[in-house]
Amino acid sequence: MSKQGLSRKIYYTLNSGKNPKFVYYIKNVIRQAWPKSWLNCRLEKVLAELNQRPDKDYILQRVDYYCKLLANTPYDHKLWQQNAIEIGQQPMTSQSVYYYDAMEYARWFNQHLRWILKSGDVDYALDLPSIVKSRPIHEDNSCNVMLNLEKVRHFLFVNDKKSFSEKKNVAIFRGKIGQQTGRKDNHVKMNRLEFANRFYGHPMFDIGAIGHQYPQWHSEKLTIGEHLDYKFIMSLEGNDVASNLKWVMSSNSIAVTPPLTCETWFMEGTLKPDYHYIEIKPDFSDIEEKLQYYIDHPDEAQRIIDHAHEYIDQFRDQKRERLISLLVLQHYFDLTNK
Repeated sequence: MSKQGLSRKIYYTLNSGKNPKFVYYIKNVIRQAWPKSWLNCRLEKVLAELNQRPDKDYILQRVDYYCKLLANTPYDHKLWQQNAIEIGQQPMTSQSVYYYDAMEYARWFNQHLRWILKSGDVDYALDLPSIVKSRPIHEDNSCNVMLNLEKVRHFLFVNDKKSFSEKKNVAIFRGKIGQQTGRKDNHVKMNRLEFANRFYGHPMFDIGAIGHQYPQWHSEKLTIGEHLDYKFIMSLEGNDVASNLKWVMSSNSIAVTPPLTCETWFMEGTLKPDYHYIEIKPDFSDIEEKLQYYIDHPDEAQRIIDHAHEYIDQFRDQKRERLISLLVLQHYFDLTNK
């Protein structure tokens, strides 16, 4: 590696703007050491707080959104029993963040309760009720019960001090291209490849591919702060959702994306096109026209930014997020552990 490359790598490591993983792991190792019995004793009291909250209806709406299971949801109960394991016997997942994030709340419950914890990027509907990070929006996804998993990477908000008017009239993209999805048919999402093929070198776009699979587009990673110099930030789905959508919507830039196909704890399926973000056609044929429109109409662009910030605010109450997570698991266990 050249001196310039090494210098850039060090700069990115120190200034990426992402959540520091070492802090995340220290916190979770400490959390794992905390006695489960103490949490079990507190569970009933914490869940009872729901009835005293003025936002009870809102909380229940979100619980029902994340866990769509009903008593009559069709699935193979015998097969579920064969595949489910006790919480207390849950092994570490291949990506440990899924284990730590799920166990943050599962440790509150009786450890003999059974579940299926499916780690990784899930962009297809499951046949058996399972705890997941993601699910498809436009399919029957009732067996995909969502918790906020891999949140150290996905749930990140920023404090953007640069106004929309101060930013460059350009849409930026940095990311991997041509990812393998989690689908059973080993489908590869080509939206990022098509975008780079069509617009690399175009003055309205700053495009760079992370990694060396496409050396003609290769670029080093940019920090989040460097992204915030641009009015528009491309948020193109990869293996499932685009991991940058949350922090882009918390900024004074605007997320630009084709119609969303997957969702997570962020409830991407409830986002409104051209209200929370700029939606473009899947073939990108209208992207230049739409970007120019919002460059020419900054007041309308600012309204999208304001709506995005309002949407983000609902996830900032950590005590409420904990309560919703526990209620989702309680609903899942009540319907599966009969």
